[in-house]
Order: sequence, then C-alpha cells, then structure tokens
Amino acid sequence: MKVLHINQSDITGGAAIAGYRLHQELLEHGIDSRLLVGKAQTKSDRVATVPLKQRWDNQLSRFTRPLGLNYLNVIGSFNIPQHNFYQDADILNFHNLHTGYFNYLTVPALTKHKPAIFTLHDMWSFTGHCIYSYDCDRWKHGCGKCPYLNSYPSIRRDNTNWEWKLKNWVYSRSNLVIVTPSKWLSEQAKQSMLARFEIHHIPNGIDTEVYQPIDSEQCKSVLGIPKFKKVLMFGADSLKDSRKGKDLLITALQNLPAELKKEAVLLTIGSGGETIESTIGISTVNLGYISSDRLKAIAYSAAELFVFPTRADNLPLTLQESMACGTPMVSFKVGGVPDLVRHGITGYSATPEDERDFGNGIKQLLQDDLLRERMSQNCRAIALSEYSLELQVQRYVRLYQQALQN
Repeated sequence: MKVLHINQSDITGGAAIAGYRLHQELLEHGIDSRLLVGKAQTKSDRVATVPLKQRWDNQLSRFTRPLGLNYLNVIGSFNIPQHNFYQDADILNFHNLHTGYFNYLTVPALTKHKPAIFTLHDMWSFTGHCIYSYDCDRWKHGCGKCPYLNSYPSIRRDNTNWEWKLKNWVYSRSNLVIVTPSKWLSEQAKQSMLARFEIHHIPNGIDTEVYQPIDSEQCKSVLGIPKFKKVLMFGADSLKDSRKGKDLLITALQNLPAELKKEAVLLTIGSGGETIESTIGISTVNLGYISSDRLKAIAYSAAELFVFPTRADNLPLTLQESMACGTPMVSFKVGGVPDLVRHGITGYSATPEDERDFGNGIKQLLQDDLLRERMSQNCRAIALSEYSLELQVQRYVRLYQQALQN
C-alpha cells in the first residue's frame, strides 16, 4: 500500500505536525508513505513540494482576491497528477488544504482514479471561507452575510455563498472518506455538505515515549526555574493569534490572589510570548517557538498546569502533549477541547470566554496538590489508552484498506 499525504507543510503548524507524525508511524509499520506539501522544512526523498506556478498564481490573485475567493488562483495544483508521488500512490490522504498552496477545485480530478481520505483539522472544508465559525452556523445552509470577514483566512468581499457553492460542487464530484480528530468536529461535519460521505472519528496520535512525565524538579532546573515555584505553562504556534485567547489569560492571571502570583511562574512556548510579563505581575520564562519534542516534553513536565484559553479549536496538539506528560490542564469548553480536558478528571473546563471561571480553575488546581496528582495520573493513563500512535495507525490502515476495496 502506497499512501500520499497532501498537506500545508511537513512540520510547520499543528495540522502539519499531526500529519507528519502519522506519516512517520506509517513508515514504522511498513506502509509506504510520502508527503506532498506546500512548504517543506525537512530533507527527505519522501517529502516534496506541490507544483507551483508563482507568476501565474500572482497574476490571477489580482482578480480572485478582491472577489473574496481564496486559493482559486493556485493553478499549480492541476499539475499534481503528473507528479511521480501521485502516480505511484494507491491512496491519497488530504489534510490541511488551505494556506495558499492548493486549489480545492482539483479534488475531483485527483480522486477520479484514486480513493482519498480527507482528514479535517478545522472547519474550513465546509464553510464559505473561515476555519472556525464561532457562534455562526450559516455554513449549514450556504453561508453569505458573513459576520467574520476578517477571521482567518480573511476576505475582502463577502462571496462566502459562492465559495460554499463551489465546495459543494467539488464534493459532489469527488471520491472521499472523511476523518475528524475530535468528536465535536464529527458532529459539525455530519451537519454540513460533507454528510454525503462516510465520516469517521480517529483522534491524532501522540508519541507517548517522547512525551512522557519527566522529573519536575530536574526539568525546572534545566529551564532555570526555582524548584519551589509553581509553573503555569501556555503554548501555541503563535501566541499573538486572538483565537488562542492570550487576552483572556492575561485578565485571568491579573485577578489571581497576590500570594499565588508570588509563587507562580508563567512558562510560554510559541512566538509572541515576550510581551506578557509586564502586564500580569508574574515572572515569565519565554522559550519562543521550539520544534524539539524533547524540549517541549521538558517544559510540560516542569509545569504544574498547562493553561490554554482557546476560543475555538479541534483537538489541540498542545493539550495532547500536556496530557501525555501527565500535566493537568485548564481550558475552555469549546470545540474538541472537552475530548482532552475532562472536567475533574484531567483538568478544569471553564465556561467559554469567562476569565473569572478560567482563573478559578487555575486557583483551585494550584492550591490542591492531591487533586493535581490524581489528574496527572489520569492524564497519562488516558494518553496511553486512547491517543497512542499505534492505535491511530491501526485505525487509518483499516480505513485505507476499506477505501481501496470499495
């Protein structure tokens, strides 16, 4: 069996990392897996970039972008059938198809002679432009009159009804099986234009040997944090992204009791964390963007709590990594987050957008060492039983085989 993954990147971004981990584990199980991506960071004969026609793409964008129709200018995608990776593949696995490297109008041609799995990493596949619709459900009926034109990927003109219709037309001519990593996204997909396809729930896997509990005091020492400090960790690809809720976290931390602030340290990973310390009255250690799994595991293990004030998410990798390292979590009850942050079991699930409730969760768990220890053990046990890479690959291989047989 030869599998070709098509994704935004090999290792840049959450969807890319999730896809790359699946790719590597498939190779470990003897499955011939390759990546065709928009941006390649690794050097491998199994990774190649999607064909681009930069000059023509730029020219066409002068017409498509003002119309609010993202990615229709990317014509290099139509050359994918000539790529040897595509020609050699038995089955395709689409991942994140936005970010500007792929034209979704090519999906019918790509799936005409090869079955395809489409792993969703957000809502973009069935909306009129956005990756998360927040409180808007117009995607169920055709979009239009979009309340979030500036939401990523932003658009200049509201032609969301046309993009919705184009996607619906594409799917009516495509051969796809849908996979969603979270239960929440499964329910959304079943109410969308993707309901015409089989929809399977397969969570992303996590390497529980790399991401495992490490002695907390040693990890704090490595990071230069005094062992008596209580570490709150916050991480995302970009902490500047308003969806990740840095503003909500700042308010919650500002309102913590003075004695907790004095004994706490905020540890951040991801770009944009350097501006937080001056606003919260808590000492901060900012590691910036890090790609090393080992260093991330050390950071999670140094933390008493992982705090994640997201406004919308699917199945966040940071929460999976925290869980595998045995670090309890505080987050909001949005999207697929409750799959991981199980209230009273693996962490504290706060009311969405409620900074006070979020802060209460931090306060409660920081002050109760026995509760945190029990949650830590639960986190590790659930990561091993439900989110191993082994289990993820078994499910995907079974699905690949079914798709090929059909």
